[in-house]
Amino acid sequence: MPQRRLAIKKIAVVALSISATALFSACSEKKTEFRGVDVTGAEYARDLPLTDHHGKARHLSDFAGKVVVVFFGFTQCPDVCPTSMLELAEVKKMLGPDGDRLQGIFVTVDPERDTPEVLKAYMANFDPTFLALRGTPEQLAAVAKDFKIYYKKVDGKTPTSYTMDHSAGSYVYDTAGRLRVYNRYGSGAQALAADVKALLAEAR
Repeated sequence: MPQRRLAIKKIAVVALSISATALFSACSEKKTEFRGVDVTGAEYARDLPLTDHHGKARHLSDFAGKVVVVFFGFTQCPDVCPTSMLELAEVKKMLGPDGDRLQGIFVTVDPERDTPEVLKAYMANFDPTFLALRGTPEQLAAVAKDFKIYYKKVDGKTPTSYTMDHSAGSYVYDTAGRLRVYNRYGSGAQALAADVKALLAEAR
């Protein structure tokens, strides 16, 4: 009996040791904290099957190894869109050498006026590496639905002077192409830069 009790005690000690190790490992796995809205594991916004301003068909998988920031807007937007793109360009500068690991993407919700030529000139105002994507009205509608983006044409005084109401915010993907963060408009370059740096750190 004493030997049996001793064996039981040894088994209990081993089991306790394994449990403690597992608990320590679980606690040591530090979850990445973001300044924006953590949407890790989201089942939407998984791809961008559109064409860039160079005429090349694009998908999110094209940018593997980079943190991708996606913003929806239109080139004749007076404030929200240029402000967001300027902040993104600022974030790239703040990253220093890691700036090459950031891909900015602008998706137009106004393909009628935002031709490839217009988009190319617009991107040149911010950063030459940023890409603008566009699609047919049907393609845009499908992508907007997948991204849960709202956009609507608002008539102006003339047929060509209309404006566009649209959701304002940025979608941030990690280097494996997974959606991780939603950055609200107005959060500022510092907050976005912090989240981009956190995702780049994960990939090291």
